[in-house]
Formats: sequence, C-alpha cells, structure tokens
Amino acid sequence: MIQSSIPIAMTIAGSDSGGGAGIQADLRTFSFHRVHGTSALTCITAQNTIGVTRVDALPPEAVAAQIEAVVQDIGVQAVKTGMLLNQEIIATVADRALALGLANLVIDPVMVSRTGAQLIDDAAISTLRDRLIPLATVLTPNRYEAQMLSGLEIDSLETMQAAAEKIQALGAKAVLVKGGGMQGELRGVDVWFDGDRLEVLKTETVDTTDTHGTGCTLSAAIAANLAQGKEVLAATKAAKSYVTHALHHALRLGQGQGPVGHFFPLLEAAG
Repeated sequence: MIQSSIPIAMTIAGSDSGGGAGIQADLRTFSFHRVHGTSALTCITAQNTIGVTRVDALPPEAVAAQIEAVVQDIGVQAVKTGMLLNQEIIATVADRALALGLANLVIDPVMVSRTGAQLIDDAAISTLRDRLIPLATVLTPNRYEAQMLSGLEIDSLETMQAAAEKIQALGAKAVLVKGGGMQGELRGVDVWFDGDRLEVLKTETVDTTDTHGTGCTLSAAIAANLAQGKEVLAATKAAKSYVTHALHHALRLGQGQGPVGHFFPLLEAAG
C-alpha cells in the first residue's frame, strides 16, 4: 500500500438509485471536502423522491471483499457506515473493521426512519448494538434510533442528553443524538456526548421539505473531516455546518422529497 497525500474515506452503505442518499450522497460529500471517496456496497435499492420500491442485499462475502480490496491497496483514513440492512452484513462489517483496524469509524445506525418506521429486524439491531457500535468513533442516531438504543422516551432536551449518555455507555467513543425529528425549538438541535463533554449543538433551522439524505450526508461529512485530521468534535461541528449550507440549496426534484444540494458552491457560482 502506497501512502497517499490525498485524504481517503470509505462509505459502507446502500445505493440510492435516485441519487439523494446512500453512497451517492456520501461520495458527493467526500468530493466536496476534497477527500477521495471509496465504497463498499451493501445493498441496491430502487427508489426515487417518493419512496423505495425494491431492496436487494449483496452477499456478505461481497461486502467483505470490497472493504478488503480498498484497504489493502489504497488505505483509508476514515470510514462511515450507512444502511447495512441485515444481521449477516452487520456482523461482516464488524469483523472486517476489527481485522483491518479501521480507524475513525462513523456509524449512522440506520435502524429507524425519521418518521419512526423500523428499517431492519430485531436480530440485526441486536448485532449492531453489541458488535458494531462499540467500535464507533462517532455514532449518529436520530430521535427514534436513540430511543431504541437508550430505552428512553425522547421528548425534551433533557431526555436527549440522558439518551446520549446511556448510548455512549454502549461503547462508542462519542454519540451525536440528532434532533431533526424533534418538534418546535428542538428541531435541528443535536446533543453530543463523548464521556467527558456534553454539548448542545445548534445551527439555524432551514425551512425546506427537501431533506432527503441529510443523515447520510452528515455522517459522511464527519468522516471526511476526520480523514482530513480534524479532532472529533470539530469534525462534527464542521459537518453540521456543511449540511446546513446544503439544505439552503436543497434540490426541488421529482414529485416527493428532494435531496440536499451537496455541490452548493457550484450552484452559488452559477448564480
């Protein structure tokens, strides 16, 4: 493996045929940060701005082979995981992360949608909690995922903070409980806890319905900033700022929920 002068990050996630989330969003986010993006596909989805019509999982062996091929030749400075879909793939990713010594692991625990719909089964959730989360540098659960992982009903800033502390005790170095699914003044307020620092992170609220891919984008941006050598909390704050700017330039595509504008500097330059 030849050491590259260019930061390199990897996304281990599913493909979004509509281009708004998943590896498509992750790779665009890496590029914005001048980080070379690599990928390991876990599943292929047929989806658009309206919804998902089909999901096909890749064999766990294929996921492992992708990870190994990249790490053994190119190397990576940071990794993010997104939709891992099933227990077998989650276990495989955890195994490869340990065996290959993957550093700066950002886990977006894609278990429950922002609307509260469970996306993976209980066995997969148990494997994620017990085997992958303890390897995380940063874990980024949304409100409903944080409820599931903490066992707490989250309806206030205080319960967000309590959940962050309980989830961090599962083994992740740091937890960012996201408030995108909260209501009123807590919408968009996130809570950070790393075992020492408990901080409330807030950026301006952007009034748009085109928010598809924000979770993927945030975790990818954290990974990109970690690949550049930023400290973990600084990387997280920079990622939140990036997502806010991308929301200001969200794309009105299709008949449903459009994606954020990952390449907003180009949109600004175009007038």
